[in-house]
This record gives sequence, structure tokens and C-alpha cells, in this order.
Amino acid sequence: MSDQIHSQAREVLSNQEGPFKDLEKLVRKYACTPYLRPIADHTRLAFADAEQFIADFYTKRHAGSAPHPVILDSGCGTGESTLHLAHQFPGYPVIGIDKSAVRLEKASQSVSSTIRDLPSNAFYVRAELIDFWRLALEKVTAGQWAIPYHALYYPNPWPKQSEATRRFHLHPIFPTLIRLALTTELRTNWEIYAQEFAQAASLLSPNANVTIQLIKEGEPITAFERKYKNACQQLWQVIIVNSQKD
Repeated sequence: MSDQIHSQAREVLSNQEGPFKDLEKLVRKYACTPYLRPIADHTRLAFADAEQFIADFYTKRHAGSAPHPVILDSGCGTGESTLHLAHQFPGYPVIGIDKSAVRLEKASQSVSSTIRDLPSNAFYVRAELIDFWRLALEKVTAGQWAIPYHALYYPNPWPKQSEATRRFHLHPIFPTLIRLALTTELRTNWEIYAQEFAQAASLLSPNANVTIQLIKEGEPITAFERKYKNACQQLWQVIIVNSQKD
């Protein structure tokens, strides 16, 4: 859903002046309603590739019994953030996920055009995020994976009020998303999106520590973030730390 890059980094324009009025109603509805859409075949194949990469990663390191930690970078785009996370978490496999074959091809080209190789703990897959998350949650609930950190950097905000239910936190997938990781971090250049995401997370996980703040310092870790910073836009960060896993 990371589809915002243009030649100019534009501010998010919306006919919505504050958090979506039916947010709580939708979040509570989806918390009680299983999401049963069939999982796309290509995502099942991509997930199997990621699963094999993770298994091989820990086999080579003679790791002990599961659960094995896995870092997720959802909507990784051209993969810059995945490389950043791979260096930040050198002892864990980092899976960069994007639905766009074009963006992932750019990620591969970017790595091949530099002196350094792709870090041994980084792996890209083309998949539908909402399907990949459902499969990943099965691994988590089975005690095979643990996800210490899940990155959601600059997802498409779907800023029109009529598009609100396409936002992750107003979609039936949100209960799955919020259960996946010990720490989930959202970054966005739209304050309302950050406010909504934090509010939805607090509704579903009342015991979680949910913080929202401006991003003021640090080197850009995605192409979006670089564009937005260069355009002097305000960037927002929501961090959700679950007190315990279900």
C-alpha cells in the first residue's frame, strides 16, 4: 500500500478534518468478526519462501528451539528500510514485503549496484500484506515465530473520507496486525492517520503502551521519508509495545 512517491513530495490533502467518526464502531466490529477472505496463491508461495529463508537462517546458526525471532518490514517499497533494519537487527532474519514487483526489482538493482552485498539476514518477498500477516500470525500463535519488531513505514493513507475503510486500522485485518508483534512502529506524514492508528491500537490492546510523536531527528530510512524531510513536512511516529502476547 506504499504508493505515494511522486516527483514532488506533496502534503496529504483530505476532506477529513479529524479522526474518522466511526473509528471505534469499526474497530470493535472487526475485533469480533473473523476475516475469511481466501489467501492469494502467490502470497502462500511467497510466504513459503520466507519461511524457508528463516528456517535456513537459524539452522546455519544452530539455533535452539522455537519460537524464532523474525523482523517484518511491511510495504518495504524499494527495500531501503529493509537494509536499515537488517543492520539494526543483525541476529534476526528481516523480511521485506511489498506487493509491487517493480519496487522489489528496484530493491535488487539497488543492492547489486553497490559494493556491499545484500545482508545475509535480509530477504524480500512479493506478497499481499494482509494475507502475509494472517499466515505469519499462524506461525506466531503456533509458537514457531516471535516478531520483536514490525515496521509499517509510510503506508498509503487513503486520505479521502470515502476511502477510510482502506486504511489498515479501519480494515478487518487490523486485529491480526495488532497481534503480530511485540513492538509495532508506524511512520506517516499525515497526523490524522497517526492519531487514528494510535486510537485503534488502544481500543484493541488497552494494556499496550501506545505513543505518538513527531519524528525530529535521524537519517531518513526510506525513500518516502527522505522526500518528505526534504520537503520540510512533519512526520509522525506511532509505537505500540504490547505488554504480553496473546
